[in-house]
Amino acid sequence: MRKILIAEDDEEIAMLERDYLEIEGFQTKLVPDGTAAASEALGGGYDLILLDLMLPGRNGYEVCRQIRDKVDVPILMVTARTDSVDKIRGLGLGADDYIAKPFDPAELVARVKAHLSRYDRLVKAGSRVDASDRDTITVGDLRILPRSWKVYKGDKELRLPNREFELLKFLAEEPNIVFSKEQLFEAIWGYDYVGDSATVTVHIGRIREKIEDDPAHPKIIETVWGAGYRLNKER
Repeated sequence: MRKILIAEDDEEIAMLERDYLEIEGFQTKLVPDGTAAASEALGGGYDLILLDLMLPGRNGYEVCRQIRDKVDVPILMVTARTDSVDKIRGLGLGADDYIAKPFDPAELVARVKAHLSRYDRLVKAGSRVDASDRDTITVGDLRILPRSWKVYKGDKELRLPNREFELLKFLAEEPNIVFSKEQLFEAIWGYDYVGDSATVTVHIGRIREKIEDDPAHPKIIETVWGAGYRLNKER
């Protein structure tokens, strides 16, 4: 049975989320504050985390920042704040999606199922082969293993959440070609995703922090002003 952590301080909303998810066969755990959410997320073996943004004690941003590089499962932020800057900040910290309050419980369940299915496909793809991946893409000291879903910089394996890896993989498989933010958004997130092309900018920034020697002056993923991004294979 899939386990879902619900971090929500509004008891009515938490119970609504719990009831609809349990009807669909999920096992849930409710926590009312950010400190408990971080502790549970790091030690509870959950398959997906529903994380309210405005939690007492420690807000959703802080929790996401603490757990993202240690917990490789989908994180869905649930919030009444719909400003683009808030969404971009959450995505920049590694959240996979946003669900705005008030929400349709059926949509919540559908989003949860969609993210779990996507995660399962990525894990299955990553388990097929090991680091000797035949299709390794090499850019300087960076190695991208598309089939085993791994990235190495030198001898160090980098931890990239699913969307970051998909975006890097997409650019690496089409090197030296410029893609607009809109093209990348459609390719990685799809038109049915609730968001916009600013999401691409956020994820490019997070990828650069991990793969570039100097993220402020990137050499691998270049910005082509007014056009988009390209992965520079000729370095």
